[in-house]
Amino acid sequence: MIDLRRLRDDPAYRRGALDKGVNADLLDRVCAADAEHRELQQRTEELRSRSNAASRDIGRADPAERPAKIEAAGELKAELTALEAELATTELELRDLALQVPNPAHESVPVGGEDDYAVVREHGERSDPPAADHAIFGDAIGFVDTERAVRMSGSRFAYVTGPAVQLQFALVQWVMGRLVREGFTPVVPPVLVREEMMVEAGFFPTDRAQVYEVDSDGLFLVGTAEVALAGLHRGERLVLADLPLRYAGYSTCFRREAGTYGKDTSGIFRVHQFDKVEMFSYAAPDRSWEELEALLALQEEIVAGLGLPYRVINVATGDLGAAAAKKYDIEVWLPSEARFRELTSCSNYTDYSARRLQTRYTGGDGGGLVHTLNGTACAIGRTLVFLLEHYQRPDGSFAVPEVLQPWTGFSAVSADGTRVG
Repeated sequence: MIDLRRLRDDPAYRRGALDKGVNADLLDRVCAADAEHRELQQRTEELRSRSNAASRDIGRADPAERPAKIEAAGELKAELTALEAELATTELELRDLALQVPNPAHESVPVGGEDDYAVVREHGERSDPPAADHAIFGDAIGFVDTERAVRMSGSRFAYVTGPAVQLQFALVQWVMGRLVREGFTPVVPPVLVREEMMVEAGFFPTDRAQVYEVDSDGLFLVGTAEVALAGLHRGERLVLADLPLRYAGYSTCFRREAGTYGKDTSGIFRVHQFDKVEMFSYAAPDRSWEELEALLALQEEIVAGLGLPYRVINVATGDLGAAAAKKYDIEVWLPSEARFRELTSCSNYTDYSARRLQTRYTGGDGGGLVHTLNGTACAIGRTLVFLLEHYQRPDGSFAVPEVLQPWTGFSAVSADGTRVG
């Protein structure tokens, strides 16, 4: 949730929200609701103080004065009860309005829409299109079977089979090992969460259309382990000296992909169910931008370690998402399309989610809200897509990236699906 004080007093903070496409009228309504809530809160506190004093006076009054004192105290109590109900109503109205306002963009974020990103750097050589794109090659070598999956589950589902499964778990092992060496605690989190967790993690109400709901149980399937990792320290006070606290979550993820009809329908580039290793960090507010760069460096190390050419982009305000104050995407060159496509992202949510989660720190200056950050360490299925194009050979075989060979136990897969080496 946004910082209401900063929205009132900090023009740059307000500007960051407007740059994300927020209507100025909404911000004005939030500020008006906040002013009303604060005024009612002050009146309530004053009246509560008077009511408490009147109650104390009853015990000290002469017997003859007590009936009048009791009546006066009762009137104050009734007035307080009515004012508290009004305060509760305004508090809910303010919360509903404030939840519609995204985290304002950081000043370093380029202003604009999806195509107004800034390229930070590019690494590696762009290669020519392969003999077959990832969908055709994956099917031919026996790594991916979408036809049977579609018959069973519908579009955007796939079986990952044979050596590709070993590749998948090799990726998980290799990436998780790298993160553990950097101090990340590995976690396999729940993939079903309650609605309030989706709200507090910063996904609802904005991204509700992308999430699968289990109606009968009031639960939602997560689109990223980030949601459950955000809830790990919900309502807790962390020790400043222990920050950053870093977690690496491995989970199956689910996404409805609403609004993508007709896009990326072949292969496993864009599917409803996928596996992912997600980084999550609880950081001190004065170190969170440094932590964002550290997460990005880890992502680059992983992608470069797989030998994939990529570029880093600073995502523009209109494509940030509600919770992110700044987001980097790593896009990998997809030879069959002769363009870069997104593989990972990492974001700084500042205190936006922590305010909803009430995750705070103690120590140093006395305490406050932590900053939360997240980043994809490895989107397994999409990584396989890029490997299928960059590591296929002219004879129809597939070469396993060198860093994964200790985990797979083979160095190549022949055109007929036989493991080699």
